[in-house]
Amino acid sequence: MDAAVKQLAADGFPVTDELLARLSPLQYDHINFLGRYAFIRPAAPGLRKLRDPHTDEDDDNCGQK
Repeated sequence: MDAAVKQLAADGFPVTDELLARLSPLQYDHINFLGRYAFIRPAAPGLRKLRDPHTDEDDDNCGQK
């Protein structure tokens, strides 16, 4: 962030102390500094019933054999 602020100042952007006081990633909840992430996996819908290999029925009903 320091390099970005220096580049903005070099390009003529008015970088004030008030602006710098608000420039902190700590104010955002979605930034995680610990490197730990929690993912919630949805429940599995379950397995489909297996096809009986001794029949000619097609389980997906697409009409192909």
